[in-house]
Amino acid sequence: MGQLVGVARRPGAAPGIVRFELNRTLSGQGHERFVSVDDADGDRPSAVLARRLLGTGQVDSVHIYANIVTIDVSKGADGAGLDEVIAEMYRYWLPGVEPPTFEDLEPEAAAPAATGDASDGDPWSAAAALVPVHLLERSKAARERWAAKAG
Repeated sequence: MGQLVGVARRPGAAPGIVRFELNRTLSGQGHERFVSVDDADGDRPSAVLARRLLGTGQVDSVHIYANIVTIDVSKGADGAGLDEVIAEMYRYWLPGVEPPTFEDLEPEAAAPAATGDASDGDPWSAAAALVPVHLLERSKAARERWAAKAG
């Protein structure tokens, strides 16, 4: 990720309407309409874009259908800069920002005391020290469910 979205600005059917054609689909084959930031809840690409566009203060409503974004521009606004908001939608790494290293992204491993002592020669306890805690807990819960059913 991090690629810019290709945006082509087209005139709308009426004054105050601007249409953008994108190089990727945001909503699939469903129509989505947003008239406020509260309407744009969730992490769907169309909701994220609508929040950003409505947050500029230049937009009254946003309609998204597949790769077409239709915007009702607020009275007195010219809609300048909206195409940059759309183009930057998926850009994660901005110039001058240091990306995280692999060490920063490593999950916390379980402590050997929590999974058994790794010094007792048991290879499973040494391996468990390298597994993230949440996976060990999920595995333990699954074993308990299986034992209850089989019991």
